[in-house]
Amino acid sequence: MSESFYSHARLYDLMFPGGGPAVGFYRAAADRYGGRVLELGCGTGHKLVPIASDGHPCVGLDFSADMLAQAQRKANERGIVVEWLRGDMRGFELGRTFDFVFIAANSLLHLHETEDLVSCFRAVRRHLAPGARFVFDVFNPSVRLLAAADGVRRTRESLSFVDPDRGTVSVEVSEIYDAPAQVTRGTWHLSTDAEPDFVVAPLEIRSIFPQELPLLLSAGGLRLVERSGDWSGRPLAADSPLQLCICESA
Repeated sequence: MSESFYSHARLYDLMFPGGGPAVGFYRAAADRYGGRVLELGCGTGHKLVPIASDGHPCVGLDFSADMLAQAQRKANERGIVVEWLRGDMRGFELGRTFDFVFIAANSLLHLHETEDLVSCFRAVRRHLAPGARFVFDVFNPSVRLLAAADGVRRTRESLSFVDPDRGTVSVEVSEIYDAPAQVTRGTWHLSTDAEPDFVVAPLEIRSIFPQELPLLLSAGGLRLVERSGDWSGRPLAADSPLQLCICESA
């Protein structure tokens, strides 16, 4: 589950400040489907805090207590009420249903085993109200990029950020691709000039290929209604950056 990567929630928010088309998409989806909203793998609330600010009753579930604490602080700063719960998306029971359930930003890919993905989908299905939708986005695997994961430590210039306590922080990542497991195994290094490698954390992400995704959903009692290749709604193509999936109970 790459838990140690998410134990630095404040740094995570500086490295990934949120915003962009994904927030707009999920806010619009919450308005479209209405009612009660549940986000699994909610992190620090990048998507759910804006959705709650639109007036939707929201619940956020995450495995990391650090991320949830950061989400709570952000909600408090804006005077927004969200129910934050610590739990595991592979198996949760909240005793209620929701009109809109979503998993954003590749969070689903922390589940590496087929059994875990199917268990998650079954749990989602149990929590869908009649007519509800389950939406998630995962990257569209590129065989070329996966093959290029050679274990060499490289700088990610686009992810560098300024920490008020430390100054400029550089981000370096080394990755290898475990083809039989369909898992990219990475190590992230955060450094400043004065403090090299002050964070070294593993991050392991599964790939879900387009052809297998409907089968996994079906095994979990869900049906893929629509799949797009980007936030504008273009059809999924070989070079699409992501798989944006809208599902319902089978």
